[in-house]
Amino acid sequence: MTTVPSAPHRPPPPAPALRPKAVARTGLYAILAANAVAVAVLFAQAGFAANTLVVLGRLTGLYGALLMAFQLVLVARLPWFDRRIGMDRLTSWHRWTGFAVLWTLLAHVVFITFGYGRSSGMDPLNQLVDLAETVEGVLRALVALALLVVVGAVSARAARRRMAYETWHFLHLYTYVAVVLAFTHQVAAGTSFTSSPAATAYWYTLWGAALGAVLAGRVVLPLWRNLRHRLRVTAVVPENDHVVSVYLTGRDLDRLPARAGQFFLWRFLTRDRWWQANPFSLSMAPDGRQLRLTVKTAGDGTAALRRIEPGTRVFAEGPYGAFTALHRTRPDTLLVAGGVGVTPIRALLEELPGHAVLVYRVATDRDAVLHDELRDLAHAKGAELHLVTGPAVPDRLGPRDLAALVPDVADRDVYVCGPPGMTTAVLATLRELGVPKAQIHAERFSLAG
Repeated sequence: MTTVPSAPHRPPPPAPALRPKAVARTGLYAILAANAVAVAVLFAQAGFAANTLVVLGRLTGLYGALLMAFQLVLVARLPWFDRRIGMDRLTSWHRWTGFAVLWTLLAHVVFITFGYGRSSGMDPLNQLVDLAETVEGVLRALVALALLVVVGAVSARAARRRMAYETWHFLHLYTYVAVVLAFTHQVAAGTSFTSSPAATAYWYTLWGAALGAVLAGRVVLPLWRNLRHRLRVTAVVPENDHVVSVYLTGRDLDRLPARAGQFFLWRFLTRDRWWQANPFSLSMAPDGRQLRLTVKTAGDGTAALRRIEPGTRVFAEGPYGAFTALHRTRPDTLLVAGGVGVTPIRALLEELPGHAVLVYRVATDRDAVLHDELRDLAHAKGAELHLVTGPAVPDRLGPRDLAALVPDVADRDVYVCGPPGMTTAVLATLRELGVPKAQIHAERFSLAG
């Protein structure tokens, strides 16, 4: 283990007590709760059917529609929410909301089918066929439900691990088809939708806001930013046999709202890579003149980065992520990096004020990417750098080891980025050392949850 000692430092003023993540999370909960109340009020104003099962069917259908609209907002990639909550958490919430949508709409179909079957005397299967043949929009709703079942099946972890991201993403796009079909069903057959002008206006506004958020965050904003900044590659620099850094420049980069610790979805516009988007973190704090990403070879796509020619145009979506200094709660920080997970950590070390301790976990000295930069940066900022080497087993970042390196760990914000196994182990260590949850920051930089 090697160490770069710190120089004397003056602590900066403490970070604001109001946590951005809590504010954004509370805002989302408040939006969902207010709309849940609005749905209940409009449903009650429309009147109740005599059949209890039909009443339950209509209510679950309305709440399924509400959850579907909320699910769209979660993945709209709206900058204000993304910077405060993080794409990984928003994606995870989207995933679990999706399962809630699926079960709610299944309940809607069951209640409606059995409710109408009780009145008509038909068995459930014949009743469902009759509704599809005689009620406008029901067949479209059943197609939408079938699409959601397929998307839910491929989103299960066991299935998700067995397919490429591009395949999963292509199948997931059918969710938007299901949304459109479900909305047309609600317009055609929804009693609450047509019960009053207020109800009609509410549902049109809700769906318009949800779809508008997706259009703005996923299409309009990326197109506008790329037209404005016109990113292109300026240099490709191998860091070692397996890691390469790509430098980019563009117009008005001082107006690009990127921070250290964030990532972009990068598309290098070459003949063989234009269609493939990869999430890579910034490995330097944005300075208004250039951006840099540092990537470890993990397949044909990342290996091809070594052959990118200077001048290649780049389409970048972002910046994304809440792994930033915005979430500091203490003047001083501990940064824990593993392997190539050091890239956002290196950028954070450059930007974070106060005294920082960086613990960099690698198997051997040769695996320590950007180590010379880290050493020089630590010296310039008066930070401590600890390079911890050795095999993964035994764990060299257990509670005793980490407490020896950073005795005041419980009084610092802690940023963790590395392989999943290491990250999980470090988070467990931090909990055992009594570091408050609000001071721990980790992000998976994932797209699909």
